[in-house]
Amino acid sequence: MQSNVLMSPLAEVEAKSKQIKEKVSVDYHLAEQQFIELLTTENLDEKLDAQPSQKNEFEQTLSVAISAAYQNGTGDDAAHRFLQRILYRINRLNLFWYDDLRHYINERSPYLHKVRDQIETAWQQWELRQIDVAALQQLDVKQALIERAAYDLDPPLSEDSRYIREEMSEASYRHLLAIGSFEGLVESSHLPRILGGAANAVQCTLMRVFQEEYGNGRLSRKHSTFFAQMLNEFGMNTKPEGYFDLVPWELLACSNNSYLISERKRYFLRYNGGLTYFELSVPAAFRNYVAAAQRLGLSNAAMSYWEVHIREDERHGRWMLDDVALPLAEMYPNDSWELVLGYDQEKLMGDRASKAVVQSIRAVEAALSNS
Repeated sequence: MQSNVLMSPLAEVEAKSKQIKEKVSVDYHLAEQQFIELLTTENLDEKLDAQPSQKNEFEQTLSVAISAAYQNGTGDDAAHRFLQRILYRINRLNLFWYDDLRHYINERSPYLHKVRDQIETAWQQWELRQIDVAALQQLDVKQALIERAAYDLDPPLSEDSRYIREEMSEASYRHLLAIGSFEGLVESSHLPRILGGAANAVQCTLMRVFQEEYGNGRLSRKHSTFFAQMLNEFGMNTKPEGYFDLVPWELLACSNNSYLISERKRYFLRYNGGLTYFELSVPAAFRNYVAAAQRLGLSNAAMSYWEVHIREDERHGRWMLDDVALPLAEMYPNDSWELVLGYDQEKLMGDRASKAVVQSIRAVEAALSNS
């Protein structure tokens, strides 16, 4: 089968996404293009100080988007998408992509940091309103983590899980890979950002998780290599961010949240609570993808990434609970509730992203049935 045939559903969804974007949120699209130009402008801050009009139009759109997404209750998807894409474009400068060095000329720009902080402040306030923080502060933290972990290791199948297992087509499976490549090809990039500092048993456990995620230093065993193998099976693009325009804002928000809580050491407990949920919950989610691939009769290489994680993350989940989260709860008794906050927030945001991904997959099915 030729790759252009394989990719046609993806191309069709990309085209429709672009049409919607241009029709519904032209201002957001234009503002994002303006911002992309700013990212690679030499002497950015000096030029903006000399010609403030260059940033005024973008900042007006930014203000409108923040209000539409987080403040007026409308839940504007176009505004959410614009803000998470802008935030991601700033955050990704914290990682090295083995590309043109000139792409990083503004990584320390005060203006970019100002934009990042403006979005993050409003966004995080909005996110925290989805959680009863006061109730979390009253919990028996260790018991709460143990109970949550027991449930999330093997949760009941949801409607979306059954759809993936029993109905998703091969074209939709490829669409799932395209969206998943956003994280899968640069997997665990946030984790090393928290590893530095004083040595102790918690740090060593986190290092063991990191080493296994990175194939113990062997590229052939690195988890992202397995994801690339899945893409190669279908003749798909293996370049990181190759399908960026397909990524729902809900999934971008998960990535941006990881950037935030891995960079801010004050959020160390939140990050580890979130990572505990992630490692515990991945095997159950990925078993759905393996079931779908087996039903479709796909090769082992076409599901290799999922299978590796099912094996390794069951172990990582136990490590994160027993050797990271619970010891941290003892080390920080007054702040330990932040572990549960990180856990619950990762679950909330992950569930939201999963629903958005399935919605996007169903759109592929609809496009195929109408073609």
